[in-house]
Amino acid sequence: MSNRFVEMGLRAPVNLTWEVTYACNLRCTHCLSASGDPAADELTTAEALDLVEQMYSTGVFQINFGGGEPFMRPDFEEILAACHARGIMTCISTNGTLLDAALIERLSRTRLVAIQVSLDGAEQVTCEAIRGKGTYDDAIRALRLLARSPIPTSINTVLTRQNASEIPAMYDLADELGVTLRVSRFRPSGRGSDNWETLRPTPQQLLDFSTWLESRGDVRTGDSFFSLTAQERQGLGLNLCGAAKLTCCVGPTGNVYPCAFMQLEQFTAGSLRESDFQTIWDNSAIFASLRGLRIHSCEDCKRFDQCHGGCPAVAYHLKNDIQGGDPECLERCVTSIADERKTAAA
Repeated sequence: MSNRFVEMGLRAPVNLTWEVTYACNLRCTHCLSASGDPAADELTTAEALDLVEQMYSTGVFQINFGGGEPFMRPDFEEILAACHARGIMTCISTNGTLLDAALIERLSRTRLVAIQVSLDGAEQVTCEAIRGKGTYDDAIRALRLLARSPIPTSINTVLTRQNASEIPAMYDLADELGVTLRVSRFRPSGRGSDNWETLRPTPQQLLDFSTWLESRGDVRTGDSFFSLTAQERQGLGLNLCGAAKLTCCVGPTGNVYPCAFMQLEQFTAGSLRESDFQTIWDNSAIFASLRGLRIHSCEDCKRFDQCHGGCPAVAYHLKNDIQGGDPECLERCVTSIADERKTAAA
């Protein structure tokens, strides 16, 4: 699929992120949505099942479920079953605390589900400083149960200043458990914005991660690190932002956004309580602006063909400008480190 074709936007998203609830039994310091209590007006079961039918009709291939904690929603298994009945692939992001053998057995009855369990450190103390007491053991327990099932399973780790040095150990831990590793980028949205300066990786850590990633072709990042990975990895996936082109996000109350990290009023593409999904996808002014977004300030960079300006969400959260280029791209990391060294030497 050519980048030019992707930039135009597809007839429907290939995959869609659905944050099914704000409810969560944890209060992770990097949470992209500041989840905790459910919203009073989250989609009803009938509305959720209607959305599944809309996704089927538009041709969505996969739905990535998140939250909050998806399993906190009482009807979540019913929503999953509706997806699977329509042949829609599903991937569930969970903290693992609510998974047990019986639930995993029920989920194992289909080949259309994958699960990623959040674990933010190879060391218990590192993980629990971010996710809370007891979360490390809960996640490991869930991963061991899942590894004995036919469900494709991965550890999902958000790269932070505190766990950056433990990523190779996370890779070894995943291998030991019989699952794979996915490393997600930390973005300053939700509760993560309140803890950005404490948790954000340093430029050197981002460069070191990129170097390590070169030799680990089996570590997944989605397109989260398309502006951070070395050129050798560019053939493994999309090298430009897919928001509003290949993917989008539905929030717990039915609002549609370009991506999970842009769940803000100013980026609301529409409401499923006021319009159908296909109309929003086709006609949203927000989506049209992202499909036409060009990061001209980055066009002279030697890495432009590899990242196309990086992540607009990070650019917005850090610079209030989606056209400003990703502040954490590799070239800016190199420049930042060089400037720090000059300052130190002065």
